[in-house]
Amino acid sequence: MATPLSASAVLKALRAEGVRVVEVGNWRTHNRNSKGPWGPVNGSIVHHTVTKGTAATVRIVRDGYPELPGPLCHGMIAKNGQVHMVGWGRANHAGGGDPKVLEQVIAESYGTRPTPPTRGNSNGVDGNARFYGWECENLGDGKDPWPAAQYDAIVRVQAALCRAHKWSAKSVIGHLEWSNDKIDPRGFTMAKLRADISERLKHPASWNPGSDHEEDPMAGITKRDIFDAVWKTDAIGGPTDAADHATNPTWQPQSILKDMQARIRSMDKRMAAQTAAITALAGHVGTGADSETIVAAVKAAIDRAVADGGTEGA
Repeated sequence: MATPLSASAVLKALRAEGVRVVEVGNWRTHNRNSKGPWGPVNGSIVHHTVTKGTAATVRIVRDGYPELPGPLCHGMIAKNGQVHMVGWGRANHAGGGDPKVLEQVIAESYGTRPTPPTRGNSNGVDGNARFYGWECENLGDGKDPWPAAQYDAIVRVQAALCRAHKWSAKSVIGHLEWSNDKIDPRGFTMAKLRADISERLKHPASWNPGSDHEEDPMAGITKRDIFDAVWKTDAIGGPTDAADHATNPTWQPQSILKDMQARIRSMDKRMAAQTAAITALAGHVGTGADSETIVAAVKAAIDRAVADGGTEGA
């Protein structure tokens, strides 16, 4: 048994499970609480609507009809997988059901399915107080298909509730397993649905089926692999001649870095010398100086640049 989730808490749980939620009007306060208790809750019941068309179905399950006022469930799971929240609190969805089934759901003690119910809406115990209810858009004739997006949403919704309450999938039943005068949901088995919910509960709420089999580009890569990829390249893979070996005999990463630093400094000096030479030449353009004077000026500029370690003009 558990205290029903608040409207905010169920929204958080559903969205964490990847459910696409549509909030319909004042659903958070739309309920039948004035007619009886809601809670403690023992599980969740899955229904089919025997309707066609999402907009019309949402209106029906929200408002009900003269003989049975709405809400007729807490959320309606549409063909496209969207879940339309229409009420929160007591809802006219479960009606009367078998007390033995209720005991088995509370204890989560049955096998693949609860004992077939022997009581129904007219002579059973109050299920509206004890179960969350989810209507699913379907004609219920055994022919109307269940699109993958819709079935996936049913699994996610039920898994979200089980995860929030720390229930197993055995806390989820079909209306036909609760009441002996009901046949819904029709078109898939509750045993299969519970198996899929159980599989989902083995994973984080963010899990998407099939993601476990996607290739991970980093799978199996070790630190040694990364080390080798960085250091054992053609460019820095080791000494290329006797001179390299003489100056860097170990050729370990730290010595490679030192060698790279020395080469960079040498390049800096050469670039500074070239810059100084160009600057000196430019300074004598149009002055009428003889070649010896120009050469001497350029040489002096280069010497100063090299002596400064390549920082002149920086």
